[in-house]
Amino acid sequence: MRNIAVILAAGLGQRAGGGVPKQFRMLENGRTVLETCVETFESVEAIDDIYLVSHPNYLSTVYQLVLSNGWQKVRAVLEGGEQRWESSWKAISHFKDAAPDTNILLHDCARPFVSERILTDVCQALATCEAVTVAVPVTDTLYRVSDGQLLDIPPRTDYLRAQTPQGFRLVVIREAYERFIADEVHTATDDIGVLRQYRPDVAIRIVAGEEQNRKLTFASDF
Repeated sequence: MRNIAVILAAGLGQRAGGGVPKQFRMLENGRTVLETCVETFESVEAIDDIYLVSHPNYLSTVYQLVLSNGWQKVRAVLEGGEQRWESSWKAISHFKDAAPDTNILLHDCARPFVSERILTDVCQALATCEAVTVAVPVTDTLYRVSDGQLLDIPPRTDYLRAQTPQGFRLVVIREAYERFIADEVHTATDDIGVLRQYRPDVAIRIVAGEEQNRKLTFASDF
């Protein structure tokens, strides 16, 4: 069984400001978002291969980071799509000749503080199941609304906040995406959503996330 990690870094991150895509913004540790993210994946023994997905305009920038850091597990830089699901699909399609027991972890580069523990737990879970997602409890009160009016206050214990990576047996997520691509309407917001919609028979295990595994979206997040 082989664990392939795909780090999705093809967005332009315009909401984050800074003049460059957020994956190339510097963090307080003196490293870019992308470097910080990749280095954690590099350090996890259970991860065998790493592939980076980049916006076409920044392929050379990513290649330069790979060379300057000397990452040992990074195998290739793949060109991403205009939307997140397109980048995921391009990465999944790249491994069409992989062995049936290959696993793929899809992770948002915008979550650079993912821990070794989370990555290890996801890989361990994939040894016995076909799909894994990472989530943390909801701590705020939730409102269900319509047209600006409060309809209901659902119990927080029924909900979790999704994080990444999301892990899959490669053949399973590929089949789900093939059905997704064939559909005329593309409504899923993440890879687990695609699996849930097009392979509802596949059980999805939850791995505990961490608050530090937050997503960098806005300028204030930096």
